[in-house]
Amino acid sequence: MDISGVTSSSQTTSASSSTNATKTLGESDFLKLLTAQLQAQNPLNPMDSTAFTAQLAQFSSLEQLTSINAGLKYMLASQASLQNTMVTSLIGKTVRVAGNTVTLNGQADMRYSLAADASNVTISVYDANGTLVRTTTQGAQSAGDNTFTWDGRDSNGNVLPAGQYTFTAEATDAAGNAVAATPLYTGVVTGVAFENNTTYLTLDNSRRVLLGDIVEIQGGA
Repeated sequence: MDISGVTSSSQTTSASSSTNATKTLGESDFLKLLTAQLQAQNPLNPMDSTAFTAQLAQFSSLEQLTSINAGLKYMLASQASLQNTMVTSLIGKTVRVAGNTVTLNGQADMRYSLAADASNVTISVYDANGTLVRTTTQGAQSAGDNTFTWDGRDSNGNVLPAGQYTFTAEATDAAGNAVAATPLYTGVVTGVAFENNTTYLTLDNSRRVLLGDIVEIQGGA
């Protein structure tokens, strides 16, 4: 079959697509190409029926995929809307998230989870500038959740100003092997924000965390 006319049309279409930075062949584009190919075929040597049937099958598949894609987009939008509605029910709940930030107001509770029993746990506290202000050893502790209540004093016994601090927990077992210690933060959900398809929770009117950071929902405030 002579497809010189189709080639010229394809080149024109390709140039136009390149100019418009469009590289996706859509359903209407596929149909236009198929129509152009039928118009340009040689009447004395028409397109092979098998090839034509194959192209029709491709068009049908493209049409079905387009419908499926539209359906999936609608489904995702519906799920996102439903999730956003459900997340608002967390307001007023106490949740626990992974995080090593605490707010000092006279004293501060530093919570962490040990992967196994530890014979020694060391807590290090840092100020907003990342300067180490306090180091304390807690001795042996059991696996699971543990809490260190900081009195707000530095290593020299000086009272530190209220504000946000960070901490690390390092643990070892009886053989001196490191034990994983995960810092935790517990707070009350006081707000929910939806930005750029991402859900954020505000804890205690000050701390912002991702919805996916929640490791436990404990209940009402």
